[in-house]
Amino acid sequence: MKSFHVVVIGSGPAGQKAAVQAAKADQSVAIIEQDKFLGGACVHRGTIPSKTLRENALRVKKMRENATLCNFEVAEDTEMATLIDRLNAVVQSHDTFMVNQIERNMITRLHGRAHFVDANTLSLESPNGSTELIEAQTFVIASGSVPRHPENIPVDHENILDSDSILSMLYLPPSLIVLGGGVIASEYASIFQALGVKVTMIDRYERPLGFMDEDLVERFMGTFAEMSGKWVGETEVSSVAWNGVSEVVVSCANGKEYRSSKLLVAAGRVANVSGLSLDKAGVVLTNQGHIQVDNELRSSVSNIYAAGDVIGPPSLASASMEQGRRASRNALGISVGKMADLIPAGIYSIPEISGVGLTEQQARAKGDVIVGVAKFEEISRGQISGIEDGLLKIICDAQGKKILGVQIVGEGATELVHIGQMAMLSDSPVDIFVENIFNYPTLAEAYRVAALSVLGQR
Repeated sequence: MKSFHVVVIGSGPAGQKAAVQAAKADQSVAIIEQDKFLGGACVHRGTIPSKTLRENALRVKKMRENATLCNFEVAEDTEMATLIDRLNAVVQSHDTFMVNQIERNMITRLHGRAHFVDANTLSLESPNGSTELIEAQTFVIASGSVPRHPENIPVDHENILDSDSILSMLYLPPSLIVLGGGVIASEYASIFQALGVKVTMIDRYERPLGFMDEDLVERFMGTFAEMSGKWVGETEVSSVAWNGVSEVVVSCANGKEYRSSKLLVAAGRVANVSGLSLDKAGVVLTNQGHIQVDNELRSSVSNIYAAGDVIGPPSLASASMEQGRRASRNALGISVGKMADLIPAGIYSIPEISGVGLTEQQARAKGDVIVGVAKFEEISRGQISGIEDGLLKIICDAQGKKILGVQIVGEGATELVHIGQMAMLSDSPVDIFVENIFNYPTLAEAYRVAALSVLGQR
């Protein structure tokens, strides 16, 4: 039996940081990963691959918009490998970095599937079928999440795909139906639409991204429609089936039928805990199937902690990294401050959407507010760069002083949001954006324009 002070299950963003933090505290650490490579779904099937595809989709969109310079269209038989040509290099770079970091910190890598025997022991099944017992004083579960498959949708990973298999398509399809209206659905729908695929989004709700600011979503939907994308809201899907020839057929409760070459079901993700035998360790799950943790990320068992997607929202790689670090520090009794409440949301759709703090709708539900808006079409850099479909909103209290939230849509939104985040963390009044100077021309000028609007109203 192998023994360690800390054993981390999963090598995604949360697992990596948990293992490294424990190792830097002079603990003997092992990290268990069932895949051959480190990084988890984030590196190999999710964040990194989808954003690599998005970069090429943006290039295609730009070339189409500049038709006077070149007449460009993506061929119908374009191989997906061509569209994610840099992916192998990007993933290899990540893998090399992670391996070096693990080795540099003298963390033991274990390859296989783990399940609990009891609260202090794991059984590890290696790829060759052999098993061994692993003992530890502390465990950090960071096994991530997997796509949710509704019972009425037979995912076959060839014609009916999920977010883990969508990029395994050999060729760019002529048409694609996306079931869902959340982050993953919106990102992939807009990316494939920008590549020239005929995309239809179908969801039960009135609009996609219901948790985001309504003005941002309206801009997103406007751009999606301009690219010939189709949104079908308030529609329940009854069944999905491959017709055996060339199309996926979606039958809806209202009697309507939709057809496409491929279908992506993006119905959310569920905690990846099914094979861990958590009941044998006494770990309790929530009603949503996530590992139940307290403010210190400790599960119902005193020596077992959890971090990342496996504990539920916000389910962001950025938050997962910090949760992993904190889980190890808490487990080892190392002082750690309060985790920030101001976590920005970043949606890598086309256009990008990002926000921190309250949306306008959330703020108005609490009382009177003053909202300043800057449209990218009125910002010199927006005109120069051809990203005039964006806007930035600063939501302030009724006195027009305290910043309650910053909401942005448009290319660069996920970078720009951090300026507002830092202002809010430092409790700066909105005047900071007026009394200071920004580079010109930049999209950051939108903060000054929006802040001037607030000052004018107050």
